[in-house]
Amino acid sequence: MTITFLQKALLFLTLHNTAVTNSTPSNLLLPHDASALLAFKSKADSTDKLPFSANTSFTFCQWQGIQCVKGKAVRVVLESLSLTGVFAPNTLTSLDQLRVLSLRRNSLAGPVPDLSPLVNLKSLFLDHNSFTGIIPISMSTLHRLLTLDLSYNNLTGPIPKSLTNLDRLNYLRLDSNRLNGSVPALNQSSLKIFNVSKNNLSGAVPVTPTLLRFTTSSFSWNPGLCGKVVDRDCSLSVPFFVTPVTEAPPPPAAGLGQNEQLQGVELTRPSQKKLWRSKVVIIGFSCGVFTLVAAILCFAMGVKKQRRRGKKGENVFSPITGSDPAAVAAVMRMEEGNELEEKVKRVQEGMQAAKSGSLVFCAGEAQVYTLEQLMKASAELLGKGTMGTTYKAVLDNRLIVSVKRLDAIKLAGVTKEVFERHMGSVGGLRHPNLVPLRAYFQAKEERLLVYDYQPNGSLFSLIHGSKSTRAKPLHWTSCLKIAEDVAQGLSYIHQAWRLVHGNLKSTNVLLGSDFEACLTDYCLAALSTTTTPSTSSSDPNVDNYRAPETKNATHQATPKSDVFSFGILLIELLTGKPPFEHPGVTPSDLIRWVRSTREGGGDVGDEDKRLGMLTEVAIACSATSPEHRPTMWQVLKMIQEIKEAVVVEENECPEPVAATS
Repeated sequence: MTITFLQKALLFLTLHNTAVTNSTPSNLLLPHDASALLAFKSKADSTDKLPFSANTSFTFCQWQGIQCVKGKAVRVVLESLSLTGVFAPNTLTSLDQLRVLSLRRNSLAGPVPDLSPLVNLKSLFLDHNSFTGIIPISMSTLHRLLTLDLSYNNLTGPIPKSLTNLDRLNYLRLDSNRLNGSVPALNQSSLKIFNVSKNNLSGAVPVTPTLLRFTTSSFSWNPGLCGKVVDRDCSLSVPFFVTPVTEAPPPPAAGLGQNEQLQGVELTRPSQKKLWRSKVVIIGFSCGVFTLVAAILCFAMGVKKQRRRGKKGENVFSPITGSDPAAVAAVMRMEEGNELEEKVKRVQEGMQAAKSGSLVFCAGEAQVYTLEQLMKASAELLGKGTMGTTYKAVLDNRLIVSVKRLDAIKLAGVTKEVFERHMGSVGGLRHPNLVPLRAYFQAKEERLLVYDYQPNGSLFSLIHGSKSTRAKPLHWTSCLKIAEDVAQGLSYIHQAWRLVHGNLKSTNVLLGSDFEACLTDYCLAALSTTTTPSTSSSDPNVDNYRAPETKNATHQATPKSDVFSFGILLIELLTGKPPFEHPGVTPSDLIRWVRSTREGGGDVGDEDKRLGMLTEVAIACSATSPEHRPTMWQVLKMIQEIKEAVVVEENECPEPVAATS
């Protein structure tokens, strides 16, 4: 579009008046759609990522992500730009010719505005943001809508039943939110893609020809759902805290050690004979425990009596001399009795504390069981880490959860109010690459966190195998996939919530049901009042993951220190070597070392090139100075660019050579 001298003059006067009156340019002097886009930028782009400007408003059709027809915006595609504001009403809704709107993979927050003015809209992508509130009922007035994706947000409330009126809809994704209520009776014959998994939906799924076409995976992680469509009897009360285990565990991944294989997860209904045997074992075990506790108490009482005799002047124990072993043994027995007495006392106090407190379920979670049921669950030790000890707990309703008992020393001085406020924020994090925190408990010194149980072990076990088997380095495509998963989770924590993981390492990356990498123990380091590693930690690599600046006791973890830990983790992925074996060498030497650790001394051709690209990302992340490290969002973009380059190369097939006569 050619700008006339008069238009330039008017624009100059407008900008001049703006500077004088400190007001926004008059919309009367700007193209209508440009004004709408600038209004959107003013609210949604707090970090100035969009190159929109009033100075170039007359050529707005050339702005990034904007496509026009006859001077009207028909496509607005602003994806993965780290937009951190809100989608304000009366901004993009003024684009009356808009066909496609995509704001996916940003960090936009707040409610989804009323989009009913966009009568020509055909495709709407708002997924992978942080939108809250309900799905606007007005969404159902967009009768030309073909594609609707609101997945991976924090939307709450019911799914509007009026969505059944969108008779052209062929793509609907509402998964990974916190929606509740029932599934509408969708029956659009055009619907080809549909997913409402990972919500809090409940009740019988309507039996319609459309919904019957989709597999149970479209409804998974909604344990409150039942009926023919999801193949679950509605007469069974199934809470939705975690997914019930009804199938045998999947086979372990390549390189997974025997000690990491899932044991005892297939909780099928036992026979009467097995039940009788179980009862006998339980009764015998209970009697044994009772006898042991009684013996301890009796022994402690005996020690007390001996103490009282000593106070009365009786010569209970003769003076200890190097030549009287009997006296030494007697004193040792007394000390053991004192210690056992204290242990019994602490156990009793712990039981009283458990009874006095209650589970706090995180936002959007239903209170599906009590603290008493959790305490009665059979427990199995999974491991000891920097922040505490983790157990697998099997509840009486056949649900399996992961319970983390936080180290009291680490959290010494953290008040009840501070803990509740912080866990309220952490409990609101929902992302496919984060293990969700479902509930927490605190009473006196006892603090517990309840997570979903991840059946396929940790990334550490996948990389390093077991003690009896030596794992080989993972294939570079597996490294790429895991690196992207971890980067997605970290980027979400940093951008959407302004929090910090603070304890990233391979033991804190778990493998989900589809072997996706999921972060755990995130955002707990901020509560720690001591920077020294826990003496109970079983991970010798803890200090090697820490950025140089955080080894100073006065410096807390930051997003850039998370980036450093990610770099060390990526090198561990590529080499199969634990961090304490990583050599302190120059970047060029590191690339050669990474290649030398691969089978046969390194990959060849394109694979060797891709391996080098991933190593360069790791080098950039693990720079000594935090100022020289990229942000996690930039790291994610690097990995995705490598992935896209691989896809392009694989899709480019050479033309067939014509046969010669």
